[in-house]
Amino acid sequence: MASQNDDALKRLRCQRIGCNATFTEDDNPEGSCTFHDSPIFHDGMKEWSCCKRRSHDFSLFLEIPGCKTGKHTTEKPVLTKPVATSKTPAPAPAPSTTLGSSTPSKELCSRCRQGSQAKEQTNYAPAVPAGSNVAAEVPPVPVKKKIGINEPQICKNKGCGKTFKEKDNHETACSYHPGPAVFHDRMRGWKCCDIHVKEFDEFMGIPPCTKGWHDANLSS
Repeated sequence: MASQNDDALKRLRCQRIGCNATFTEDDNPEGSCTFHDSPIFHDGMKEWSCCKRRSHDFSLFLEIPGCKTGKHTTEKPVLTKPVATSKTPAPAPAPSTTLGSSTPSKELCSRCRQGSQAKEQTNYAPAVPAGSNVAAEVPPVPVKKKIGINEPQICKNKGCGKTFKEKDNHETACSYHPGPAVFHDRMRGWKCCDIHVKEFDEFMGIPPCTKGWHDANLSS
């Protein structure tokens, strides 16, 4: 019993982005850690600079598996800031007018043509033959997977990510952020606790503000 407690005390938390696993110095072989390099946030899109995989949803973004392997480490990674390329907007063309009129011509206005095409596409619907037996497709209802009370699971609550067993789960077992995550004007934070920082590693280090049940979100 004492040896198990000593092993638990010696376990360290890996600081690489995308890993979050625990390890010991004696059990840390090459390739045991999978991780990402620095993230890129632009116009609501989240992207990993290493593998170029992206997502609009922050929770799905964090669940993208790491694309690099190495050893676990307790040193926080130095994030490289991607250089934003400035794009000079092209000058807007002057609206053309018909002779004797001060309003733009609908024949030459691309926005008017686009709106007219969209209206035609919206009003068009393929006809279904009378007496057809074609039924609307109903998406299948997700089935909950059966998990034993002693089987390890990974909590999917934002800011948690810990491994737990259902027998040890209770209403205050999990510390997490109910969210959502907010990214605006180079600031990153959580709407639930109204804390915002500039650096991504500082954002990942914001302590959770809510207690609740662990949730593995198990649906097939």
